[in-house]
Amino acid sequence: MTLVQVIVSGLLLGAVYALFSSGLTLIWGMMNVVNFAHGDFVMLGMYTAVVIWTALGGGPFAAVPAAAIVIATLGVLSYFLLVRHIMRGPMLAQILGTFGLALFLRYAAFWTFGADFKTLPDTLIGGSFTLGGIRFEGSRVLAGVGGLLITLLLHLILTRTSVGSRMLAVSEDATAAQLMGIRPQRMQALAWAMAGAATGIAGALIATFFYTSPTVGETLAILAFVTVSFGGFGSVLGALVAGLIIGVVESLSAYLIGPVYKDVVVYVLFVLVLWFRPQGLMGKA
Repeated sequence: MTLVQVIVSGLLLGAVYALFSSGLTLIWGMMNVVNFAHGDFVMLGMYTAVVIWTALGGGPFAAVPAAAIVIATLGVLSYFLLVRHIMRGPMLAQILGTFGLALFLRYAAFWTFGADFKTLPDTLIGGSFTLGGIRFEGSRVLAGVGGLLITLLLHLILTRTSVGSRMLAVSEDATAAQLMGIRPQRMQALAWAMAGAATGIAGALIATFFYTSPTVGETLAILAFVTVSFGGFGSVLGALVAGLIIGVVESLSAYLIGPVYKDVVVYVLFVLVLWFRPQGLMGKA
């Protein structure tokens, strides 16, 4: 039963990994731009949840939509004020531009919120409960189930709607899409808004059980890049599968080997996947 508990916990954590990685893979699939500020977008989503709680006394059901709106707006502003300009330059300009954005957001958070760690109350979502002999923490269940549903919704929007078809057309050939009456910049801005909303929601959900600080984005960015590379850049479904696998591997490694080695096992698995399948599990060759 303990092993089942560990696997369930890993799946819930992996669903959250998938959610905050889906925004990163969406931007890459749409525009071939790697957003090095992605982890700091998640961090600001977490601070949105903290502000909603401390200022208004609101829980995650108030913080989640607020974080989605705030980070989606940040995504659109980042696109129009920075990204669409650096896309005209070499890849190095894109890397340095988004890395500079990450530093700006991080130190803006230091200036606004200070360097102290902040946490939300453990009882904010009703503590824990037991079902079938397995103990569940309300915060992690909400984050895991929410992450799974929103990631699947994002995948369906991209693959089953006319908006998704137009975004795919722009990602394949922006010039040809424009000749067909599609506005590439509008679709690209929408991609940043969708990625920002998913990232903000992930941040608000993570804040219910994870510490919040201006530097937390560094850790989350590494996880996001590993998850996206593992699943395949540009594939939201790949990010979901990779996130679930990484969550389970982390939990099993911590239980069977020790918490100190869980990251080592994940990175070894990650390297092996890229060694035999460089495009990731579900990426295009």
